Amino acid sequence: MHYPINEIFQTIQGEGYYTGTPSIFIRLQGCPVHCHWCDTKYTWICSDKDNVSIKEVINKNKANKKWSLINVKDILKILKKWTAKHVVISGGEPCLYNLSHITRTLETEGYRCQIETSGIQNIICSFNTWITLSPKQNIKPLNQSIIRSNEIKFPIFKKEDLLYVNNILLNIKDKKKRIISLQPVSQNQEALNICISACIKNNWKLSVQLHKYLNVQ
Repeated sequence: MHYPINEIFQTIQGEGYYTGTPSIFIRLQGCPVHCHWCDTKYTWICSDKDNVSIKEVINKNKANKKWSLINVKDILKILKKWTAKHVVISGGEPCLYNLSHITRTLETEGYRCQIETSGIQNIICSFNTWITLSPKQNIKPLNQSIIRSNEIKFPIFKKEDLLYVNNILLNIKDKKKRIISLQPVSQNQEALNICISACIKNNWKLSVQLHKYLNVQ
């Protein structure tokens, strides 16, 4: 199976439960959500005119909208040149695609998989894949994505955003233990203060996008 990949790179995970973990990011092309504060807007449109060779994608030295269809066998070859064993499948919106084959194959090869999703599509992946759900306020996540999630990470910009957080959490009826975290948008100081206060009050975790503070990819 082939996937439209915008970039593959090794770094550390800067957000959520796995913050600080050496990770290989597989960023897929395509996203219909279009958040105004998104820092990967170049992944939104999956246009044929931007379809390039695998070599051009894996040799990128700056972010752009170029992408390539790459099969799982070739993805594995790329991954093996790095040391990290944690793979983050991101986007764009990765759950536009069936991720069952890639996640099962990577697990067979000794990798641990994590998917970062907005929850607007059903999540199709291996049972062991860690799901980081990051709901966006303009689109309500599907119940299936909420139930499947291992952590829910809410982007916060203003105090009113906490109403959206509480609305989602109050409607979760299962007994599954999930990590709940708040993430201030764009390192905004006011948003950070709001998140810290709410995390302390509710015993949630704070996600601060460590990679941006460290100025790494």
